[in-house]
Amino acid sequence: MKRGRTIRGSAFALVFVCLFAEQSFAQTNAEFLKATQDYTAGRFQDAIKSYESLVQARQFSANLFYDLGNAYFRAGDFGAAILNYERALALDQHHPEADANLRIVRDETRALELAPSPIERFLQFGTANQYAVVAALAFWVAAFALVAFFFSRRRATGALALSILSLSIFAIAVFAGYRLENGSNGKALAIVTGNGVEARLATADNANTVLALPPGSEIKILSTRGDWIYAALPYNLRGWLPAKSAELVRL
Repeated sequence: MKRGRTIRGSAFALVFVCLFAEQSFAQTNAEFLKATQDYTAGRFQDAIKSYESLVQARQFSANLFYDLGNAYFRAGDFGAAILNYERALALDQHHPEADANLRIVRDETRALELAPSPIERFLQFGTANQYAVVAALAFWVAAFALVAFFFSRRRATGALALSILSLSIFAIAVFAGYRLENGSNGKALAIVTGNGVEARLATADNANTVLALPPGSEIKILSTRGDWIYAALPYNLRGWLPAKSAELVRL
């Protein structure tokens, strides 16, 4: 009897979860549809509010950020447009529309870009996530090969060679993933969204200017001090700028 109650209780909880998920999905679709209708009607600020509510609900997708970028572009906020095109490409690096629009807006604002190092350019045929998958597979192949080598009756040199090769691939993939994750397009990449932003030598508005940063310019955040961030800038420069003037690409 007790077991029957447990089964019925579990079934009820599962039904409740499914109904809640279905309701949330319906609300998301309704909000997205409203945003699309507002955009089509030229109500770009209303569309931005609806798209941003989906972002706040963490309903992330490349198409959502692409559409939000378009809304910001039509509203004349080029820095936010570039930010969201970059977020779309961070989720799907082969999103042709986001890539094309990003280039158009960058030309419009003359936004500055960070130059990847030579090793980053070499490694960019893969993503950090893809290198992580390769590293995991290589690790387990090496582990099984070592087990086969130590516990087989005849220690085959082939198993030892496979383990050495797999460990080498593992080390290379870990290094590649780390460099991409911490490089110019990694987790610290941010986009300048404010207008008239200037990087300075110190955390003061009257400090000497290092570089003027048009909206949409790329920076790499290195540290934070109060309301200021210290960042790597284009042209291999570094400087301080107000934290509110830039946003991280990755949420």
